[in-house]
Amino acid sequence: MTVVSISMPEELLERIDQFADDHGYTGRSEVLREASRNLLGEFQDKKLEGRELMGIVTVVFDYETTSVEEKMMRLRHEYEDTVASNFHSHVGGHHCMELFVLEGSLEDISTFVGKIRATKDTLTVDYSVLPVDDFGPLADIS
Repeated sequence: MTVVSISMPEELLERIDQFADDHGYTGRSEVLREASRNLLGEFQDKKLEGRELMGIVTVVFDYETTSVEEKMMRLRHEYEDTVASNFHSHVGGHHCMELFVLEGSLEDISTFVGKIRATKDTLTVDYSVLPVDDFGPLADIS
C-alpha cells in the first residue's frame, strides 16, 4: 500500500484513535480507509440515478466564523436552480445553523453537498436524500 500523509486537528486524530480502539480496528489507517470508501461510494446508489430527488442539508458553524455564513450565501446563489429553500437559525450560545432544501438530480445534490463539506470551519454537515417520485398514494394526486 501507498503511505499518505494528511493534516488534521489533534482532537480529530484522538477521536479516530479512540474509535479504532472502541470498535476493534487495527489502527487509524483502517478507519480512514473505510471512511474514504464510504464517502466515495456515498452518492453511487443506482436506485437514485435518473430520478428527481429532494435533499436536506444541515450545516452548523460557529457564530464568530462569518466566512462560513458568507460562503453559504454564495453557494445558495450559485446553486439557485438546486436550492429550493434555505433557513438560517441561531442555536446554542455561539452557533448558527443553515438548512438547505434541495431539488434536483443525484449529480446536482452531490455536487452541492461536496461544496458545503469543503467549506472551511464548518462544525457539522448532515444530509439526507430521497426520491420525490415515490411518495406512494400522494404521487397520484394532481
